[in-house]
Amino acid sequence: MTRPQPPDERRTVKISKYLSKHLRHQPERIGLVLDAQGWTEIDALLQATARGGFPVTREELDHVVATNDKKRFAIEGTRIRASQGHTIEVDLDLPAAEPPAYLYHGTVADRLPAIRAEGLRPMARHHVHLSPDRETATRVGARRGRPIVISVDAGAMHRAGHVFRVSANGVWLADAVPPQFLRFPD
Repeated sequence: MTRPQPPDERRTVKISKYLSKHLRHQPERIGLVLDAQGWTEIDALLQATARGGFPVTREELDHVVATNDKKRFAIEGTRIRASQGHTIEVDLDLPAAEPPAYLYHGTVADRLPAIRAEGLRPMARHHVHLSPDRETATRVGARRGRPIVISVDAGAMHRAGHVFRVSANGVWLADAVPPQFLRFPD
């Protein structure tokens, strides 16, 4: 008896992007309904992907969730959701957490003038995403070009009353980061 082969890497990436689009931004495009915390039944998701013309098997779904380096998706029992990054209204129901002394944000040079003036803002998302280490922030920034890593004095922010939350995949979330808490590289 032969075991099923995992999907090829291109298919895995396509599935991950498809899931991100519909679990974070546009569930209605494939007739998917998310609850207030962003969860949906796995069976409903698989049926919606088929109806949407991009059928995904349960094995492919499990493979994408298990192998995604950023752990973008969480499965709890028979439900799935995106770990963070939503542009639609959801309450991830994450408790407040005390952050480490410093967190990091990866960006590119052309964004620095606005960040210096306004700090970090969530833009279309609900929260600013912060990395627990420079390496992760470097990878995040590299998606848009040559990365620049900004240090966030999270300890000082926390002492000043700002609330932090941490998602299941280790991404730290804040409503915004005012400029006075940012440390820019030389």
